[in-house]
Amino acid sequence: MSDFLRSLRLWFAPGRVRAEGETPDYRFSLANERTFLAWLRTALALIAGGFAVDQFLPDLRWGVRAGLALGLLGAGVLCALRAVNHWVRCERAMRRGEDLPASRFPALLSLVIAAVAVAMVVVVLFGWEGGP
Repeated sequence: MSDFLRSLRLWFAPGRVRAEGETPDYRFSLANERTFLAWLRTALALIAGGFAVDQFLPDLRWGVRAGLALGLLGAGVLCALRAVNHWVRCERAMRRGEDLPASRFPALLSLVIAAVAVAMVVVVLFGWEGGP
């Protein structure tokens, strides 16, 4: 079984995660959980932003509006999925006494958000109207 599928199964089996290694200081586990919740808040904000762009900018060209909305919605979905994966990976590493896993996801998420922000700046500077 691939590492991804094993990791995916652990998302729904926290007992298996707890069975590995030694129990870390509870403060570290709680900090890991707070980080997980922060990622979920970020995901919800991105999803809300995607819906807001779609619903509250009706004068924006459909392609631009859909592109911005889908970019934000997609980033929100990825952020939510990454949150649980990162929580499991960090919890396992702490229990095993390993280094915490490195991740490129924050950089990827930042680039997506920056691209959407730049597109929004262009929309604000050059107006919303543009025809079909």
